[in-house]
Amino acid sequence: MTDSDGTPDPGSPASELKYADRVYRSVPGVISGVLLLAVAGWLIIDAMLTGTGRTPWIALATAPVFVFPVIAYTIRPTVLANDARLLVRNPFRTVHAPWASVEGLRAGYSVELFAGGKKYQVWAVPVSLRARKKATRAATRAAAADDPRASRTAGLVNPMRSAKAGQPDPTKAWSDQVVNTLLEIAERNATNPAAAGPVVVRWCWWIIAPAVLGLVTLVTLIIATN
Repeated sequence: MTDSDGTPDPGSPASELKYADRVYRSVPGVISGVLLLAVAGWLIIDAMLTGTGRTPWIALATAPVFVFPVIAYTIRPTVLANDARLLVRNPFRTVHAPWASVEGLRAGYSVELFAGGKKYQVWAVPVSLRARKKATRAATRAAAADDPRASRTAGLVNPMRSAKAGQPDPTKAWSDQVVNTLLEIAERNATNPAAAGPVVVRWCWWIIAPAVLGLVTLVTLIIATN
């Protein structure tokens, strides 16, 4: 049994896992989303209270057109991983991929999931080229600390110093660390009976429907005003 996002119910065999869901999401994305919603809420409420004519109605119709996409792109994207499956919540779709169906993950200019013969973008784990450059510099310094000659060959090798357990590795960008962790979980659970099954993709209608309805209402009000 699973919920609407494909998460095993507490009473199902797949929920009896070695550890709870590991959750990955972009903290800067969530913060920016909350700030955008706060500003938008203030402007919309102000227009509804002080506006004249059709302005309050236009402001009300604008709310879902702005609010739901902001939620979709900033707050909603999440990756949840346990022993049974990888759950990817993208802005408008949820991808439920049992580990047996996961063919790979790649962090290039974006993080991509290959599962069930298809490719899916992973919005919750953005790739930062700046973070990669910073991690490369940290790796170079770490290598130089171990071998004074390493700085001359830093561009030819990729020295990595093990981070303490549970601590981020400063010599790897966050997105690369997440992908490496997910690949380890995938390899460990590829033959897990609870990790078998097809990839299931569901559309997030609670995001799509209000935004489309608000857009139609907004366009109707604007046409009626002119």
